[in-house]
Amino acid sequence: MMAADSTLLLSLVEEFVSGLQDSKAKDTATGVKDGKFTVLQLVEALGPSLTSSQSHTRARGVQLLSEVLQECYGILTETEVEVLIAFYENRLKDHYVITPAVLQGLGALTKCTVLPPGSAVSMLRSLFQDVHVQSLMLTERACVYKMLIDLTATREAELKGLGADFVFGFVQSMDGERDPRNLLLAFQIAKNIVLRGYDLGKFAEELFEVTSCYFPIDFSPPPNDPHGITKEELIQMLRDVLTGTPRFAEFLLPLIIEKLDSDVPSSKLDSLQTLTAAVSQYEHKDLAEFLEGLWASLRREVFQTASEKIESAGLAALTALTSCLSRSVLNSDSEDSLSTFLDLVLKDCKHHLSEPDLKLVWPSAKLLQAACSASDRASHIITAAVMPSLIEQYNSRAQCSHRRTLLEVVQRFILSVKTCRSSDNEESVLLAFRPSLCSMVFSALTETNASLQITANSVLTSLAQQRGLLLDSDIELAVDHLTRLVLTEDDAEVSLAVVECAGALAALHPEAFITKLIPRLKKEMFSEPMDHDNERAVSERRSHHAVRQRCLSALAAVSTQPSVVQESTPVLLEVLSSAHTGSVGFSVEEVVLACRSLQRIAEQVQDTEETGRCFHDIIIPRLLSLALQAALQGEGSPGRRSPLVEEAVLSAMVPVISTSCSRLQPTLAGQTASRAVSLFLHGDVSFLPDNSFPSHIQLLKKQQGDSWSQSQMVCLLMGCVCSLPRSVEVPQIEELLSELEEMSCACSHPLSYTSAAKCFAGLVNKRPQGDSLDSQIQSSVKRVCRELDSASASVRTQAFTFMIWVAKALLLRYHPLFTTLTDKLFSLLDNADLGPMAADGFTLLMSDSSDILNRGCHADIRIMYRQRFFSENSDKLVRGFNAAPQEKKPNYLKALSNIVNTLPKQVQVTELPKLLSLLLEALSCPDQGVQLSTLSCLQPVIMDPPPVLVQQLEALVSRLLALTSSPAMNVRITSLRCIHAVSRFPEHEVLPFRARVLRALARPLDDRKRLVRSEAVKARGQWFLLGSPGGS
Repeated sequence: MMAADSTLLLSLVEEFVSGLQDSKAKDTATGVKDGKFTVLQLVEALGPSLTSSQSHTRARGVQLLSEVLQECYGILTETEVEVLIAFYENRLKDHYVITPAVLQGLGALTKCTVLPPGSAVSMLRSLFQDVHVQSLMLTERACVYKMLIDLTATREAELKGLGADFVFGFVQSMDGERDPRNLLLAFQIAKNIVLRGYDLGKFAEELFEVTSCYFPIDFSPPPNDPHGITKEELIQMLRDVLTGTPRFAEFLLPLIIEKLDSDVPSSKLDSLQTLTAAVSQYEHKDLAEFLEGLWASLRREVFQTASEKIESAGLAALTALTSCLSRSVLNSDSEDSLSTFLDLVLKDCKHHLSEPDLKLVWPSAKLLQAACSASDRASHIITAAVMPSLIEQYNSRAQCSHRRTLLEVVQRFILSVKTCRSSDNEESVLLAFRPSLCSMVFSALTETNASLQITANSVLTSLAQQRGLLLDSDIELAVDHLTRLVLTEDDAEVSLAVVECAGALAALHPEAFITKLIPRLKKEMFSEPMDHDNERAVSERRSHHAVRQRCLSALAAVSTQPSVVQESTPVLLEVLSSAHTGSVGFSVEEVVLACRSLQRIAEQVQDTEETGRCFHDIIIPRLLSLALQAALQGEGSPGRRSPLVEEAVLSAMVPVISTSCSRLQPTLAGQTASRAVSLFLHGDVSFLPDNSFPSHIQLLKKQQGDSWSQSQMVCLLMGCVCSLPRSVEVPQIEELLSELEEMSCACSHPLSYTSAAKCFAGLVNKRPQGDSLDSQIQSSVKRVCRELDSASASVRTQAFTFMIWVAKALLLRYHPLFTTLTDKLFSLLDNADLGPMAADGFTLLMSDSSDILNRGCHADIRIMYRQRFFSENSDKLVRGFNAAPQEKKPNYLKALSNIVNTLPKQVQVTELPKLLSLLLEALSCPDQGVQLSTLSCLQPVIMDPPPVLVQQLEALVSRLLALTSSPAMNVRITSLRCIHAVSRFPEHEVLPFRARVLRALARPLDDRKRLVRSEAVKARGQWFLLGSPGGS
């Protein structure tokens, strides 16, 4: 070391030790890192300080060395570490004021990778011998625990060489620890000891005692705790310790039994969850002497608890306990502990299943089912003991409510047996009871009691899901029963249960449904009600409509397998065809339901090439063909009009096509796009069935006169091309977009021009970025602006509709040209004719669309586009409002309300304060929609009011009280909820309003609507208590 460096080192030491300049420690560490001097030279320079007679001087010297080591432990040599350890071990015997600095230094040395062999043991022996850890301050105790964690991670073999002495030293170190931060560290060490196989020796009980004294954890972190320690963390870490070794079983199980006697629900819950975790590590011999006590506690918790959480935890513990006993290996010398335990369970529970009033049947059944689901052996023992009694009870009971309860219990046992099976190919333990179970279910299906029938359907589903419990003959009989119920059962809940059951069974046994159910439903749907006198005919038509509705729903439910879809979809298409030709009298509503059934099939069917081809080759062409036939017929004859030209039917066809197209394989998707574009652009009908169409069909061209039946088919084009994956290229897209734009702006039929605009938007949204897209958008924007600025009212609505959909398509993908349309939309808020429409347009712009521009249609949607739009345009909206004349201000308020209402609640709460004055103004807007959406925005803000809202309290209360007399019920209810929330503002702020609010709330107490009266009572009660002792 050079003389200058030596002088520098001595200077740094002097300034730190005597000058009390703590920053010099960092300078010293920098010198060591830079090689100006070594750590041992630092020790030498500290000599006078370390040998001083003044304990505080020695402490400052050791502190400097320790702080340098904290920075430089990675560059130490093994020799330096050895010397320093010896030095620090010696210092542990010094005055107590030096101990914190010594521990800091030892903590740094434990992180060294060059720690000499044996030094870890040496350090710990000195630490355990010379330091009473619990007499140290919090930080020093934490330092000790961190040393132990580091050493258990890096020097495990050495520490294990200490044997039980290490465990004893640790027990002494943590005994009496109270700080949650240090407890987390201490529990981590204990967990390492338990799980990594350290020798506990004769100190197993001491280690358990020193940790279990904290069980169950009772800790509530202070508000805004900077350390982030949670009760859950402490619970989990302690649980890992207590349940980590079977050696704790003899201590833990009595403790759990004792804690389950507690009246504190959280204590019970923690004990039950700990028991569940523990028995997964234990063997049956660990539990043997505690089984009776544990069973008594678990039984009591399930029979007597009022908490569902505790009941669930108790049942989970019973399952884990039974599972543990099931793992025992049977031999001739040992007692079968599982049978012994289950005898206890059956003795206390089985008789409740046979009591006349069935009062305790559910808790008993739940306990038995929890044990049953634990293992195959347990399920054999319990079902053999319980099922004969349940079946006999069911057959002997006459009361439907009792029979339903017993059937529900049986179902829970079926589910429990399924849970415990290791493989679906194993035979069920219920096989012996198969005939009786089938007989129970089928007899219940013939009952007239609705709740019994619903339960029977659930049981039938459960039986079908287990191998071997239903034979082919049983399946056929089940299908017969389900078919009968679909056709005859009017009860909505029973019908729903039947349809769900049919769907579940059809997925497992499709053949029976193909041969029996589908033909029967088809026959019933295509039959016509008989002619009677007027009153009877109306009743019969209504009944027949309900049957058709159930048949259509059932056809959709059973169509999950490709083989069933091949049979069910032709029936649904035939409904549409018959409705079109008039050969069978299907109503518009029934045709819509048929389309919805096709849509449901498209959503749920297995995504295979076979089903893809079915939709591509048969269903989509057939739908387009029928719609085209109906459109051409609608123009040609003034007589009967096909239901397929109705807007409701076409709107129902769109999701069928879009859902199926969105799931097509790329090759088929490309073919679909090509076919659809050729049909609509060039009238190519070659791929359509029943090809008897006239030539020169022009579906996108303007029709003669006011005809719209062909033009409205553009909604089906939208379904075909706008739901395809983005990788699929739409052919002739330039020409297609041009025709769609023309129809959007020139057609006068609402469905036609709206669908054309949506189709244009859907294509633009997915079109690759580039000059071609930009020029197309710029051309469209120019045309829209020209149309909107024209005096002709006839085309302005169409142009506005086109603009708003294109704006939405660009907003979703963050296209830069979007701002041009946004500015135009904001300018229209001042327009006398289009202002209200522009305000409503923001709802469409910001909300999700069900049929287009959504993720299901593979649209290009960027995250948080709503927040981005709001942040970029909220100031624009405020400036526009301030500058607008009084009669135009409501448009701005409505636009603001529509935008804010679509934002996530978290964003609303942070952004609303700066818009508060406008929102309060919006409460005075006469539009009830604006009032309701504004109240919905304000409600979460009022719950946690910012200071700016408290300052506007007068305006807020006045407007809210005025709205409690609104003609709209929802406005009255929401305003009362807001008034209620205002009562929780700081008392000194709201107390002056108390008398006024109480007078105003007297009127809603007599409101004609019960829900309004209910909210008024809650709000008035809270305001009445203001200022009183115990009030808010």
